[in-house]
Amino acid sequence: MVPKHDPDVWLFDLDNTLYPARCNLFAQIDVRIGRYISDWLKVTPEEARVVQKQYWRDHGTSMRGMMSLHGVDPTHYLDYVHDIDYSPVEANPALEASLKALPGRKIIFTAGDVPHAERVMERLGVAHHFEAIFDIVAGEYWPKPHKQIYEKLVKQHNVDPTRAAFADDIAVNLKPAADMGMRTVWIRTDESVKRAADINLDHIHHQTDDLATWLAEWVAERNKAERKA
Repeated sequence: MVPKHDPDVWLFDLDNTLYPARCNLFAQIDVRIGRYISDWLKVTPEEARVVQKQYWRDHGTSMRGMMSLHGVDPTHYLDYVHDIDYSPVEANPALEASLKALPGRKIIFTAGDVPHAERVMERLGVAHHFEAIFDIVAGEYWPKPHKQIYEKLVKQHNVDPTRAAFADDIAVNLKPAADMGMRTVWIRTDESVKRAADINLDHIHHQTDDLATWLAEWVAERNKAERKA
């Protein structure tokens, strides 16, 4: 069921949501994660790759596995893996215009950290639209879709879930939001569609291949409805 009320708070995932998946920043991050694990555990790149994927499956993120099993400092880890080239992310005037027209508070909800999010938003030219970044650190290093971090976010930022919307490219990340009463927007990418192949998508209220266009259309429909009221 789509929530009855229009959102007055908008939550946005960062990677592959606010910027297009073709930027492929995670390919760089993925390489950095492998190098970190290889260096820390003193194993070959091939062995590190096995560990990386095993920890991701068992702990939700490779970082959580490295923290839990090897005492890794998460700040050191995050600084290392986000030391990447951000030039593939280009300014997005269409997204800037859509966010400007979109009423309500706007918050980044990301599995990255604040410095990573700030660098991305600076490249996009949209940082001024967001009042806060709720990152992996704020979530005590637990990734989406762990429900406790959604609960912490809404409490920390005084969000009424029934008056909120959440956009993310990973379909399973939208399930806890929908369960709390949020409107959900799934950003489809080639990879996210593959990952959602065996998932029940009843919790998805809206879906799009282009966030900026969808937001512009949503605002236009809302304005049209208000004029008729």
